[in-house]
Amino acid sequence: MLDSDMSAQLQNYMGLLRRPFTINASLGDDAKSGEMRDLLQQIAGMSDKITLQLDGNDARKPSFALTRADAEQHLRFATIPLGHEFTSLVLALLWTGGHPPKVSDALIAQIKALPGEYNFEVYISLSCHNCPDVVQALTLMAVFNPRVKVAIIDGALYQSGRMTAEDILGKIDSAAASRQADALATKAPYDVLVLGGGPAGSAAAIYAARKGIRTGMVAERMGGQIMDTLSIENLIAIKETEGPKLGAAFEENVTHYGVDLIQRQRATALTPAPALGGLAQVQLESGATLQAKNVIIATGASWREMGIPGEAQYKTRGIAFCPHCDGPLFKGKQVAVVGGGNSGVEAAIDLAGVAEHVTLFEYAAEMRADAVLQAKLRELPNVTILTQVQTTEVVGDGQRVTALRYQDRTTGQAHELALSGIFVQIGLRPNTAWLQDTLELSKSGEIVVDAKCHTSVPGVFAAGDCSSVPYKQIVIAIGEGAKAALSAFDHLVRNR
Repeated sequence: MLDSDMSAQLQNYMGLLRRPFTINASLGDDAKSGEMRDLLQQIAGMSDKITLQLDGNDARKPSFALTRADAEQHLRFATIPLGHEFTSLVLALLWTGGHPPKVSDALIAQIKALPGEYNFEVYISLSCHNCPDVVQALTLMAVFNPRVKVAIIDGALYQSGRMTAEDILGKIDSAAASRQADALATKAPYDVLVLGGGPAGSAAAIYAARKGIRTGMVAERMGGQIMDTLSIENLIAIKETEGPKLGAAFEENVTHYGVDLIQRQRATALTPAPALGGLAQVQLESGATLQAKNVIIATGASWREMGIPGEAQYKTRGIAFCPHCDGPLFKGKQVAVVGGGNSGVEAAIDLAGVAEHVTLFEYAAEMRADAVLQAKLRELPNVTILTQVQTTEVVGDGQRVTALRYQDRTTGQAHELALSGIFVQIGLRPNTAWLQDTLELSKSGEIVVDAKCHTSVPGVFAAGDCSSVPYKQIVIAIGEGAKAALSAFDHLVRNR
């Protein structure tokens, strides 16, 4: 079941187990049950601390639970956790076996102190690069709190979103927000406070910190949009990487330079400094207020929606925005991609590998994607490209998407295409609505900046996709973030 490299890797990890535990499998007579039996027997043979039982009676077959004699634990895998989930399997075995996780003591204490009981059922795809974060977060909670029950279920066997343990705790621990707000209220003012955790925000924070000034960073989601990007091939000096890997590298570098990183928080209001050398105030969604001499806004952008009837009703029920996260759920089905830019064409190429057929809808007469991407798309036999068409309505049966209605812009004729999924890739909307009455914004909502990232308010700078700088690319956002930090430092020095 495991190849030689995976087997050797797992054998090394099994040497770290500190306490005994049991793998209790519920199996049927099907091929998948046979595969799970082979895998679990291979794992159990690697450590004398693992006992394997094959007589489980759970309703989901095949599945297996990890249980301990020293404490109650409710953790079940209704999947064969290989592919992207192999690391999740390794961590589940290690944590159940007593090997300490690499998380803060405060997080473990918060998990243990959770009031009430919780029962999570998480449907995953083994090819989803975001799913492991959710699996590992919930596994951690199940291992350290017996009142948390978790079942990890393979959507392909039992017909996304990305969340960390901190994200989940933030939703179910009602007192967490107020505790964090109280803690943030005690923080001293920053020389530079960066808002946003994407490429621009990370670069800004690192450049500011390297100047030796007190730097803070508020990140609702560390990594930003790149966390939804599987393959990145146009970053200078790196042939290819993945969004989550790049986001993790940003976070590691930010913390390495001593930036005060405040995660899972979102800015909701900005009060500029009343005078040069004064302090600006940033209010967070939690109710906390932070102060800073200079503020760099790098809050990025969000996916634009079609704005047609049925879209809101069927969001997450056939309407999707991340082909890498949700594409595997439409294996063998008919899907559409709306948008002919780089993101739309890349999505169509990716989806063509799993879907039965992909139809790409482009409003203009020609697609706007790079020529190399268009050429690759046209080579695929299961892709249809429709140009000069306007989507008009999402159709569904009350539960799921069943069709997409559209109009031919040249003839005016209406059409309806039967399908199961619609991936919307029509660009981005800057995350600046909270700044409407504070800074000068363009007609499209971007923060207007000059060549040095200055906004209309002294001491406030902007960089990346939320700003008016053209060409929304990772490499450009990184450069603009660095530029904003240098401008903020110059402003700080001149106004001391």
